[in-house]
This record gives sequence, C-alpha cells and structure tokens, in this order.
Amino acid sequence: MELALTFFPNALLIFCRITGFFVTAPVFSAQNNVPVQFRIGISVFLTLIAFFGSGTQTPVPWDGAFALYAIRETLIGVLLGFLAYLFFTVVQIAGSFIDMQMGFGIANVIDPMTGAQSPIFGSFKFIVAMLIFLMIDGHHYLIAAILDSYQAIPLNNSFFEKIASGTVTELLVRSMSVGFTLAFQMAAPIVASMFLVDVALGILSKTAPQFNIFVVGMPLKILIGLMITFLLVPGFLVLFQELFGTMFDHLFELLRRLRED
Repeated sequence: MELALTFFPNALLIFCRITGFFVTAPVFSAQNNVPVQFRIGISVFLTLIAFFGSGTQTPVPWDGAFALYAIRETLIGVLLGFLAYLFFTVVQIAGSFIDMQMGFGIANVIDPMTGAQSPIFGSFKFIVAMLIFLMIDGHHYLIAAILDSYQAIPLNNSFFEKIASGTVTELLVRSMSVGFTLAFQMAAPIVASMFLVDVALGILSKTAPQFNIFVVGMPLKILIGLMITFLLVPGFLVLFQELFGTMFDHLFELLRRLRED
C-alpha cells in the first residue's frame, strides 16, 4: 500500500497526458463517433501500460506543485494530438477550395470530428482519409507515439523551457505551412479544371449570348467536378499515405525537440 501511494501521483500524471492526447488526436476525438466512455476507458488502460513500463522510475512528490505538473502533462498530450489533427484538417481545407470552385460553398454538412459545419467535399475526403488511416493501422501508430513519448519526455521534464525557447512554435508554424501546401496540391487538379470550365463558359457567353450561363454553368461545373473526382479516387490511397507519412514525421520531430537530454 505504501508503494502504491508513493507512485500514485505518477499514474495521475500519465493519465493526464494520455487523456489530453485523446481529446485532440484524430479519429479518437470524434465527438459523434467515439463515445466518451470509450476514450476514458482506453486512457485508463494505456495509463496502466505506460505506468508499469516507465512510470515507476522516479516518484513524483505529492506537494503544491503537483497541479502545475498535471497542467504540464495535459498540455504535452494536447500538443501531440493537435499536431496530428492539424494534418487531418488539410483534407477539409482542400475540400473548401474545391467547394468554392464547384459551387458547393453554400451547402455545408456536419463534420463527424468536431460536430461543426464543414464543406461537402471536405467531409467526403475526410471520411475517406479516416477510413484509409484506419486501414493502414494509423491509430495504432498514434497509440505507439503517445506511449513512446514517455521515453523522450519523462514525467520530470522541462516542457515549459522547451516552449519558451521557440523551437516547438517554429515546428508548429512550419507544420501549418506544409499542411496548407499539401491542401492546395490535393485540390489543384479540380481547381484547375474548374478554372478551365470558367474560361470556356466565358468564351461561350461572348460567342452565344442567348445561352443563360448562370443556368447552364452551375450544373456543368458540378458534373465535371464529380467526374474528375471519380477519376482521382484510385489515387487517394497513395495521396493520403503520403499525407500520413508527413504527419508522423512531424509528430516524431516534435518528440525529438521535446526530448530530455
């Protein structure tokens, strides 16, 4: 009992980091698809694994600074999950680009991850990305990343000093830049095609003014956009695998920058 009480604060800190990770991590943080009871249960289960793996090395004192330690561990988990979720928003950004060109920008649907409204093509690509992510066992890699984080970032870490140095902020800004670039690349084929359709409709409106471009143009852009999307579906697997590879590269780069020497 005395040994259990000695290391009980360690278990609580581990639980704080893992819970913060599942609050923001993709797939696990879906409000409408993943019940809260499941997230709490898997957090407790992973806490036991991480505790018996690396949580019994140095006991954390149960003093007034424990609240600060709990906030620090929660922020570490939230940061790791947020960086992974940042690359999932790439799909929705690409969908927003496509919807603005195809005319679907005024119609939104409910995003299964956040419960907020999102563009139609963004939600479609997001669901496809989530299915591919589960198919390649990406959720297992996320769980392995949060468990491996205790090897790089132990409980007695200097997280706030690493944040103050600016290296983590620089990585987050670079990740956002890379994510926006990937989103533009994903949407580029359809956006370019829609631009050519707009040019063709502009030429048609000058050569045949009797055509109502506003009536003909919108269904034509939707039809051509859906046809191009249908042709691009086989390439989604390679595209999303590259996206997820970039996500895990940045995630492990974050662990490297937070590593305690």
